[in-house]
Amino acid sequence: MKIIKNKYIKYILFTSSLVLFFALMFNYKPNNLCSEEALVREVYKNKDEDPKEISEQYTILLENLFDYRNKAILNKNENILKELYDTNIKFGLWAYEHEVKKMKYLENWSSKQGVVFNDIKTKVKIKKIREREKNLYGIICDVSTEYKYSYENDLSTENMFRIGTYHYLHVKIKDNNYIITKEWYTDPFADSLNLENIKSDDIKNCIINHEKINPSLTKEQEKAIEYAHRYCGAAADEEYGLKFNTKYKDFNGDGGDCANFASQIMYESGRFKKNAIWNYENGSATKAWVNAQGFKNYIINSGRGSYIAKGSYEETYREAYNLRPGDFVGYEKNGRITHVSTVTGFDSKGYPLVTCHNTDRLLVPWDLGWSDKSIRFHLIKVNY
Repeated sequence: MKIIKNKYIKYILFTSSLVLFFALMFNYKPNNLCSEEALVREVYKNKDEDPKEISEQYTILLENLFDYRNKAILNKNENILKELYDTNIKFGLWAYEHEVKKMKYLENWSSKQGVVFNDIKTKVKIKKIREREKNLYGIICDVSTEYKYSYENDLSTENMFRIGTYHYLHVKIKDNNYIITKEWYTDPFADSLNLENIKSDDIKNCIINHEKINPSLTKEQEKAIEYAHRYCGAAADEEYGLKFNTKYKDFNGDGGDCANFASQIMYESGRFKKNAIWNYENGSATKAWVNAQGFKNYIINSGRGSYIAKGSYEETYREAYNLRPGDFVGYEKNGRITHVSTVTGFDSKGYPLVTCHNTDRLLVPWDLGWSDKSIRFHLIKVNY
């Protein structure tokens, strides 16, 4: 009996060691989020908000801070940008360096596109704020940033897109000024900050000389557009509350909500019915509904959609003008579709604009934030 018991203990110890070994090898975490993201998700999950009178005190402060940062980005002025951060500490320095990279990316993209940014405006909705220590505040907030741009050969016509992000930041009062000592947010440009600038006169000339597109739409396409614009979260018009449709689960805490939203848009258009493969019910969804790769595969294999083109930006940018509202773009990274966005409009030169979740986007140029040369685009026509 003693021998059996000892063997049993040895077996338990051996299997426990194996589990620990593989957990360390694969860096397994029950919740594979950074601490800042986990904190933000928890606040949104519990709908934990500070009283309105408290958040309003700091809303104007943050909007002024972000608008000053926007001004620095518009003017391409790193010195103004640096004034907003405490670069003497590593988190403040990292936050500053990240914004410099973003500023340079926007400059590169606008050069490729043949556009100039006219204005960048920010709206803030504070969810939670607390004083971490004297004169240092931790803030969780929604940030809706609206970009306005014009084409170089048509400066009188202005285009707009909006991006919604979710922030956790530390703001400190120093010498009667507010500065950022730490910042985390869902960055829509994260996949392009190591951009090798695309420089091609052919690309630019094609874009700036393209004609405006005015497609004829079915009622289902119109409903798809209306739904997408209403429920694109922090990027939506304020009148819609900057929220997702609460009828559906938010899968951001489970790996991402982009395919879930793309599926919602198709279903809520009234054109497509759910089935055993493509389905959402009571907070649960099939892979084809909620996974970007699974969603793309299902649309193609089911006959509900077909390929327009796939490949690098240089290989697909001309074909992208064949996209129409309700179609979608799949973004491939390292051999897998990691994101999908639905086409919901065009700018003044007929450039397709997409709307999506994570990061929340409203009428954003389809390649903005995805300009890394390693990314491949899948342009999919949906059969409305």
